[in-house]
Amino acid sequence: MLARLQQQTSAASWMAEHSTMAGDANDEHDRARRFRDAALPHLDDVYTLARYLMRNAADAEDAVQECYLRALRHFDSYRGPAMKPWLLAILRNVCNAEFARRGKQETEIADDEQAEATPPIWQEPQASPETALLRQQDGDTIRRLVAALPQPFREAIVMREINDLSYNEIAEVAGVPVGTVMSRLARARSMLRSAWTVADGATP
Repeated sequence: MLARLQQQTSAASWMAEHSTMAGDANDEHDRARRFRDAALPHLDDVYTLARYLMRNAADAEDAVQECYLRALRHFDSYRGPAMKPWLLAILRNVCNAEFARRGKQETEIADDEQAEATPPIWQEPQASPETALLRQQDGDTIRRLVAALPQPFREAIVMREINDLSYNEIAEVAGVPVGTVMSRLARARSMLRSAWTVADGATP
């Protein structure tokens, strides 16, 4: 499936390469090559977030394809941040636009959530029990528990624990203060811990 997305993205780049006049062919070819080299290594991470946000494989593939097409169109204006957060921010906009088109509202989070006590932003905590749980326990159960989280917490935990973004990078992608990111992660981990306890207790 991801191989097909890579082919689609490469095809889009190929079309861009051949859409200009002959005099611009070399520049366009170089641009398409630079885009593929920079963006395709992050395809797995982009699809992972899309899968959790859209909760449907086909919708996730469509969102990733649109994300990469948008990224290709705007690649000339790209000056940072790092490529992966930039792609994830585009993907998040694509998903939100699709939710709006469907008239679907995701869970809103109160503005005062960032008022919760959090450690200094330059001191990210050591691996938590929830991080170990995400990485070591039964994959299907964990994916189900993460997918059940409300959207702001779901995207935060996926970007942190699966996409391995820093707090600052998540803040850039989500367009919220770092304190809000830290608060969402703390609440997401607490919800996961509680949900795992319930799921583990229900296991024969």
